[in-house]
Amino acid sequence: YKINNKDLSYFCSYMKWAYLLFIRFYPLIARLISPFNRKAALWVNGRKNLLEKIRITFEGNQERVIWMHAASLGEFEQGLPIAEQIKKEYPGHRLLVTFFSPSGYENRKNHPIADWVFYLPMDSAGNAKMFIEYARPEMAVFIKYEFWYYYLKTLHQKRIPVLLVSGIFRPNQLFFKSFGGFYRRLLQYFTHFFLQDQGSANLLKPFVSADRISVSGDTRFDRVIAIADAAKSFPAVEHFADGHPLIVAGSTWSEDDKVLHHFAISQPKVKWIIAPHHIEEERLNECLAFYPSSILYSDFVSASKQEQQKASTLIIDNIGILSQLYQYASIAFIGGGFTSQGIHNTIEAAVFGKPVVFGPVYNKYLEAVELIESEGAESVETILTLEESFNSLLQDQEKRNKMGKAAKDYVLSKAGATQEILNYIQEKRLLTN
Repeated sequence: YKINNKDLSYFCSYMKWAYLLFIRFYPLIARLISPFNRKAALWVNGRKNLLEKIRITFEGNQERVIWMHAASLGEFEQGLPIAEQIKKEYPGHRLLVTFFSPSGYENRKNHPIADWVFYLPMDSAGNAKMFIEYARPEMAVFIKYEFWYYYLKTLHQKRIPVLLVSGIFRPNQLFFKSFGGFYRRLLQYFTHFFLQDQGSANLLKPFVSADRISVSGDTRFDRVIAIADAAKSFPAVEHFADGHPLIVAGSTWSEDDKVLHHFAISQPKVKWIIAPHHIEEERLNECLAFYPSSILYSDFVSASKQEQQKASTLIIDNIGILSQLYQYASIAFIGGGFTSQGIHNTIEAAVFGKPVVFGPVYNKYLEAVELIESEGAESVETILTLEESFNSLLQDQEKRNKMGKAAKDYVLSKAGATQEILNYIQEKRLLTN
């Protein structure tokens, strides 16, 4: 069936109505499930009287404001190097951070880099108008893939520069469909795109002028390098490892546990640190039941020496230390690869020079693909291939060292995105001291 201009117009209009229905019904669905879903409850409660709170906060404010928006915790970490550099170079400005998701807001609402932290009011013409009038940002920075029609349109109308940082695009996104005109319109509201890879740039070029596109890389590399450089020691973990081979499994899901379980019980000399992706009580109890001689990290640090000596698995029950715990790993396993969502952050481990292993669902993550190509990581598909990979690495220190070096070299080679973005801000005088 050949699509004609009339059909395209219809589909574009349909996509706009679909978007409008989404922004209307999402809050309704969140309210309906909030009694049974903690994340939904946080999302709903965090937005009660939200615009009024923002109005009161900024009433009479004379400070110059930069707005950074992140969907969730991972995107905030991605934007953090930019925020730190901007505040360093422009000390007269203050930083407003917004989140869409509770996992970002609840974990970073007290972060010292931010002067104000709020949930983002749901996208609408009225909400966008009031939010921007109250906060009066001089510049907006959206991280990776946040595209909110009314916010972007309002910023554009008010001539407030908007940067997309660490952006990444894929051919199957609506922007690149024949009926995606409504979504392509959103692209015109950005002042500049700082992209992770050339493939994203190639997708944008038919719709965005080349002078608005830079392939600057991913700011997460700058972030993990900074974390590694400033990593503190954890005496409790050093005591726990006590010279044993140690596998640190980060951001794991139940599906990952099922694959790791057999190796964990069959190798008593190997010790484990398990950092589940979610740390609700039910998930922590699941991990405690799954892994041999396991103990919560918070209990381990206060346990007697006798109790500590019995432990062969630490279950991490807090947010924020995993990225530093990889320094103690013999092997780093990254969770999520045995779920439909895909793997989590691989470069947090790679930066410490550790061989990285993960499951089969990784192809949409460029850094994972490139880590394998650089021979700093391996993907495993089954319990059997995971055990083969672990045994090979544990028995061959030379291989372990070679993979770890390749992983670290790869991360270091990707540094510099933050400085390129800051150079643009300075050259274009988007902010002035």
